[in-house]
Amino acid sequence: MKLFHKFVLIAGLALTGAPVAAQQPAKELFGAARKGTASRSASFGSYAKGCLAGAEQLAETGPTWQAMRLSRNRNWGHPELIDFVQKLSRKAAQQRGWKGLYVGDLSQPRGGPMLTGHRSHQIGLDADIWMLPPKRLNLSTSEREALSSISTRRSKGAYVNKNWTRAHHEIIKAAAEDKRVARIFVFPGAKVQMCKDAKGDRRWLRKIRPWWGHHYHFHVRLSCPKGVKGCVNQAPPPAGDGCKDAEKWVQDILHPKPAPKPTKPTTPRKPRGPLTLKDLPNQCGPVLSSR
Repeated sequence: MKLFHKFVLIAGLALTGAPVAAQQPAKELFGAARKGTASRSASFGSYAKGCLAGAEQLAETGPTWQAMRLSRNRNWGHPELIDFVQKLSRKAAQQRGWKGLYVGDLSQPRGGPMLTGHRSHQIGLDADIWMLPPKRLNLSTSEREALSSISTRRSKGAYVNKNWTRAHHEIIKAAAEDKRVARIFVFPGAKVQMCKDAKGDRRWLRKIRPWWGHHYHFHVRLSCPKGVKGCVNQAPPPAGDGCKDAEKWVQDILHPKPAPKPTKPTTPRKPRGPLTLKDLPNQCGPVLSSR
């Protein structure tokens, strides 16, 4: 039996009690894992095509945070990510009106593709932090399922709205100043507003990247931890503070250009199927099958 197919078979037996087909979507396999492996912590592959060994679970409730949407079982990450979230939550708790942080999706217990939502968050180094300032940190499980974050954008993301505060600026800045952070994704208007409000050293702004959505939460991405082999970093952001680029995003939102007319008929691309285990790094088979 080829090594890959052996891993697929073992993974299926370990998670569901029955063999799985080699072409079964990887999101179904990783989504079925309820706990992490007992092995050494390691992130394998890239943010959108990988897996996670030795994940640590963020406690559902801590002194300055609460994990949200517990039914998703996505409060797992590399230990560096868990430490980062806890550290940032303590800084958030120093802001007026903030008891700490409401923490959204991190990763699944073994990383990998998710059944719903993200393409990234696969190697335990991504975290979604809610824009909603926590007023209390004793939410019940049902309250965490029902409560929603707040939007901080207006004009389709060209500007911030009245929900945006200086505290949001300070918390995101604190995240960007952590040396472990590679990028932080926010809607374009937030980046422009932060550029306007930034004082003194502006180097941290380079990590703040405009992206669609990201007005109910901001998305933090850590770099691969040192010494972890097989973890693939995203290319670093362009040099500079990135403020001009964010302003261009805003102008494109306010004044969208009409789509160019095709000069000749084009053949529609065949839709890409979901990732399977063979699409992921070789280490992901053993991660999935490990007890």
